[in-house]
Amino acid sequence: MSKVFKMSFASIYPHYVTKVEKKGKPKAQLDEIIEWLTGYDAAGLAEVLEDERDFEAFFAQAPAMNPNRSLITGVVCGKRVEEIEDPLMREIRYLDKLVDELARGKKIENILRG
Repeated sequence: MSKVFKMSFASIYPHYVTKVEKKGKPKAQLDEIIEWLTGYDAAGLAEVLEDERDFEAFFAQAPAMNPNRSLITGVVCGKRVEEIEDPLMREIRYLDKLVDELARGKKIENILRG
């Protein structure tokens, strides 16, 4: 099992925030992406950050994983997300890919596969 699975989402979230804010994007858009992918609304996300659940629990307890997440394609950390075999690692990389797209300036409508 990858050690990233046991990392708390709360320990990584500030890095996502820094990444998008450094590129001039608001934290609200990051939260919108997370909600689109997982179904966590503002209250749910606040709870996740407070209880410091790990990535495994973060995705396992997600209120509503978006069925369109399989439309997320491309390379993250040198691997094509659509070819990642481990289901949990694929979910983590989907999130990484969405954050990367936001930080690169892609329109939110396109990021959300709208």
